[in-house]
Amino acid sequence: MRLLLVEDDPELGRRLSERLRGVSYAVDLATSGADAEAWPDLDKMAAVILDLGLPDGDGLQVLRHWRANRVECPILILTARGSWQDKVEGLNAGADDFVVKPVRFEELQARLNALLRRQAGARSGVLEVGDLRLDPQAHSVEQGGRPLSLSKQEFRLLHVFMRRAGQVLSQGDILENLYDLEAERELNTVEVLVGRLRRKIGKERITTLRGFGYRLEK
Repeated sequence: MRLLLVEDDPELGRRLSERLRGVSYAVDLATSGADAEAWPDLDKMAAVILDLGLPDGDGLQVLRHWRANRVECPILILTARGSWQDKVEGLNAGADDFVVKPVRFEELQARLNALLRRQAGARSGVLEVGDLRLDPQAHSVEQGGRPLSLSKQEFRLLHVFMRRAGQVLSQGDILENLYDLEAERELNTVEVLVGRLRRKIGKERITTLRGFGYRLEK
């Protein structure tokens, strides 16, 4: 899943992006309010982490702009401003959660997971399709009750498939969900990755529809 991190501090942005990628998110980084407002594919983001103290304005302006333009993905404010007035203003502007810096990464990850569970309309983030069971928080996969060992990219791909089981995903759809905006993308990468995943979960589980894409069978 892809996240947009809006953070003007280059060192904090780098470190937080690395930690998030380490738990299997693809992360895009915007360093100003103008960049964030004009981000080209917000509809592809699973969630946004938004700083309020931006060099060209207040992050609340960005938040209000997004909500006015019907950006519906979960938005978590991560800021050094921690008064109750700031929290009330942020939540009233459309944020789904408000976290004050400094914060342990484990708490940030837990809050992000909670947002994604609520967005999915489920109390548990665990996905089950047939004999496959994927827990994004524990980063574990089981098939028929037996644990599967997957690489980070295989796990991400299976997560995308299971969230949209029974739907046809084009190679472009898959690339948009697996990689950061600036990452080098090649369509044959998808074919190779699908082939590797098939070898682990069964060739018959993923159907190829020529000219359209791939489908995880329920």
